[in-house]
Amino acid sequence: MRARYIEFAKRTLPRHLRLDGLRVVVDCANGAAYKVAPEALWELGADVIALGVDPDGFNINKDVGSTAPEALAAKVREMRADIGIALDGDADRVVIVDEKGHVVDGDQLMAVVACSWKEDGRLAMPGIVATIMSNLGLERYLSGIGLSLERTAVGDRYVLERMRAQGYNVGGEQSGHIILSDFATTGDGLVAALQVLAVLQRAWQTGKRGLPPLRPAAADPEKYPHRGGKPLEDPKVLTAIEGGRQRLGDGGRLIIRPSGTEPVIRVMGEGDDRRMVETVVDSVIEAIGAAA
Repeated sequence: MRARYIEFAKRTLPRHLRLDGLRVVVDCANGAAYKVAPEALWELGADVIALGVDPDGFNINKDVGSTAPEALAAKVREMRADIGIALDGDADRVVIVDEKGHVVDGDQLMAVVACSWKEDGRLAMPGIVATIMSNLGLERYLSGIGLSLERTAVGDRYVLERMRAQGYNVGGEQSGHIILSDFATTGDGLVAALQVLAVLQRAWQTGKRGLPPLRPAAADPEKYPHRGGKPLEDPKVLTAIEGGRQRLGDGGRLIIRPSGTEPVIRVMGEGDDRRMVETVVDSVIEAIGAAA
């Protein structure tokens, strides 16, 4: 079974593309991919340095993996690696660390895949699907290359539903849960990472380095403890939200939603003026606090 999965992952790359000459650090989070990810990369010719490959039944995701990429970033810098790959415990999410140790999230990875697949004629639709939490910078980048961004509620199941309903084959979340439906109907961190490596390997062969420029908008995510009631229906809160959106204008976004995983209300603002974004978010948090 392990060998069959490795072959499947390798075959998602363009034919004859190899990773020879690349030094890759891969952090498997002491989880599901602790054997298959290093083996697949090695079989493709990469010089592999592996982290998070000593599971003991208790240390999955503990200070390693995509939810804690600091160890990977440090190892990439220490080993002067070309790139780092961090999976999470069940290997359905991935983040990348570039050669300088900078963490690259799911938004930028989706941008890399979308741009490459557009050039190769592999996009099923002229755009991709992401959630409302993906940064405004992703939307702007895609627009600049002639692609759209379809937004859904938070959760990979909503992304997949929209992809299936409208025929998209690339979608995902900022957290690194990326769905490439040409290969699977759920996130596969290794497969997503290989698509990014394919793009970078071809670029490096022509003397180019680094990922395509994606300038994230200034973002200020905050959360307010929610102990019951319906503060988001309070007239003063609604007024603060509307006023905040007007202040941010067309160049910004304001997202307010109850969390689906913890008793908090999440407030996120985005825009080009960080100080303005922080002021707007603070005013909405204050209004929610007064109404709660």
